[in-house]
Amino acid sequence: MAEDARNLLEFYRTMVTIRQFETMAGEYFAAGEIPGFIHLSIGQEASSVGVCSCLRRDDYVATTHRGHGHMIAKGADLKKMAAELFGKKTGYCKGKGGSMHIADFSIGILGANGVVAGGLPITAGAGFSIKMRKTDQVAVCFFGDGASNRGPVHEVMNMASVWKLPVIFVVENNQWASTTPQTVSGSVEDISTRAAGYNMPGVLVDGNDVLAVRKAAGKAVERARKGEGPTFIENKTYRIRGHFEGDPQKYRTGAEVDEWQKKKDPIDRFSKYLVKNKKSKKKDLEKIWEDVAVEINEAVTFAKESPFPAPEEALEDLFVNDFKGGSQS
Repeated sequence: MAEDARNLLEFYRTMVTIRQFETMAGEYFAAGEIPGFIHLSIGQEASSVGVCSCLRRDDYVATTHRGHGHMIAKGADLKKMAAELFGKKTGYCKGKGGSMHIADFSIGILGANGVVAGGLPITAGAGFSIKMRKTDQVAVCFFGDGASNRGPVHEVMNMASVWKLPVIFVVENNQWASTTPQTVSGSVEDISTRAAGYNMPGVLVDGNDVLAVRKAAGKAVERARKGEGPTFIENKTYRIRGHFEGDPQKYRTGAEVDEWQKKKDPIDRFSKYLVKNKKSKKKDLEKIWEDVAVEINEAVTFAKESPFPAPEEALEDLFVNDFKGGSQS
């Protein structure tokens, strides 16, 4: 699909925002200021932006424990995200969910999920809801190559195909399921070939090329909106950081990481494309990094200045309706 320079720069800006937000999160986690665990998607920004750039505000997205990029690409508030990571009351989940449980229904984010492959059944439910309500929304589920080997993936793919749900399955094959390489844990070289078993298109994409991802996602979204059923997209990418922050990464070599980081980095590749094709000047791209840095600093300041939730608030928001004790009629 043809893109004007304004759209291309917006894609670039979003990728840079994801990179800077996660770099910030990693630094503050290492300093002991962010509690719990965080999982970063540095190196996978093209997948998030390429897919979400094809979605409307009312489309649904179910994300994962490595979901900051998906959130930002769908339009999440950086201040609320930062506050949630810092455990503050002004965060998306009032500081009680942390990185792996951020949700924002107002922009269609059905939530991050600490359960591997846990988002797929939720996406199927959203897709079924769309079909019952007869709207032209779509539901996207992001998951990793490790999750692709779990039962819920196959059950949901089968149901989505049988019922022709407007669902787009996006496996972000970042080569490593925790500490296990995809080449060892998977029965196929390309996970997308499994789509044939569920009678849906399977598309293999260079997941570090934002425009290639956008092209594949655009076709899948169009197909879903027309009622033609689900599509399976495999974005082959790479996570530059460990499985979690603090991961000693003894399972892979530094040379492997350097190969992807120095030669295939999605932001660096896209910046070279923009300059080469005269869509932007290098100085304008540098200005984007500067502007985004200001936004990230503002988000951190907001998070640090926000209060922690009170201890007595720990049991709030656990039930749909307020529970006062005693019998309910």
